[in-house]
Amino acid sequence: MKIALIGYGKMGKMLEAMAIARGHEIVSIIDADNTDDFDSEAFRSAEVALEFTTPQTAVDNIKRSWAADVKVVCGTTGWTSEALPQLTKAIETNGKTLFWASNFSLGVNVFWELNKAIARLLGNFDQYSVSIEEVHHTQKKDAPSGTAVTLAEAITDNMDRLHGWTLLPCEEAGKIPIEAIRRDDVCGIHTVRYESEEDVITFSHEAKSRRGFALGAVVAAEFLAERTGFYTMKDLLEFA
Repeated sequence: MKIALIGYGKMGKMLEAMAIARGHEIVSIIDADNTDDFDSEAFRSAEVALEFTTPQTAVDNIKRSWAADVKVVCGTTGWTSEALPQLTKAIETNGKTLFWASNFSLGVNVFWELNKAIARLLGNFDQYSVSIEEVHHTQKKDAPSGTAVTLAEAITDNMDRLHGWTLLPCEEAGKIPIEAIRRDDVCGIHTVRYESEEDVITFSHEAKSRRGFALGAVVAAEFLAERTGFYTMKDLLEFA
């Protein structure tokens, strides 16, 4: 498969290595200093672009990729609440292709599914409060992380007494408080606490390296090879 990279920081370089290791060809690399290459023949030759940049640039990068008739796997977070519904309409209308995930790790996606089940089990027991803590490296631009937001949404979708989330120090009744912590060289730690006066149930996932994210993104690109439309990790992993 011919793959283009959009964003060439630490994650971009790891995506490059993972794609090559799985037998793919990197035909174009676009970073902040060469965005004119979206119009190049090299970029247009790509079958899929892997987009891992910033919340401020992701939407334009996706649209420019589509203009070149290139499918997109996007792992950038912090932009989806308003823009994603608009993009999905464009996908339906114009036959474009986007695979988006706030986290491409298999373990994280299983973690989400486990918390959905716990939320359903504890939904009728309002003595249990729910809180989320996420820890990432200091270079991460968005807070809370997209993974934490997806986690909160997974819980609230399965627990009727909770509606949405709030970022600490702000708190609001009926919403899950999320604490976002930034420390040097942390790939990602997400912890959920279900706490009553009698006990605490804690679930945690820690990423040991970015390799799991890179593998998931490249597998997602492979998944798109014969597909058109909008997809997420739920489609790839076939969760019920």
